[in-house]
Amino acid sequence: MNHLMIDLETMGNKPNAAIVSIGAVFFEPATGKIGPQFSSSVQLESETELGASLDAETIMWWLQQSSEARAAIVSSSFPIAAVLTDLSRFVIEGRSANNVQVWGNGATFDNVILRSAYQRTQLPAFWPFWNDRDVRTMVELGRQLGIDPKRDMPFPGDRHNALDDAIHQAQYVSVIWQKLIPTTSEGVN
Repeated sequence: MNHLMIDLETMGNKPNAAIVSIGAVFFEPATGKIGPQFSSSVQLESETELGASLDAETIMWWLQQSSEARAAIVSSSFPIAAVLTDLSRFVIEGRSANNVQVWGNGATFDNVILRSAYQRTQLPAFWPFWNDRDVRTMVELGRQLGIDPKRDMPFPGDRHNALDDAIHQAQYVSVIWQKLIPTTSEGVN
């Protein structure tokens, strides 16, 4: 599996936003199979000490979320450098990082913010920029095909839990992928 869905929970929406939680899951869009998973909360202080930004509007938004979602971003958190090191180890274990396609929800959100965190910590990002993939583009393609995953697919788990969000996104990207790219057995006469 070389497709990795990333989801971040942050305290802002700019490229240098402070990350408070990272969820990642390998998946195979052609089959919908979900693979190895990664989840970690990030100590907010470790991010702000490195210059990551906070956004008052986002903080107010977090205050309105479920107690489960709020608890997930403050429990058992670790410094950002340690989390990024663990994430990189998780990704490259047994595979070439150059082949990993990293999916994020929005061309300017998850992947950009994650890459910025690697730069802040002076750690190398594990993936080349040309392997960035965009969930929102897939969602729009799905809607054109009559698939609206945000409306039609049930959400397992807790919303705004980074790992639960990543798994859900991997599932609906797979559904759209399979509609766009039928398996060879379906196309054979």
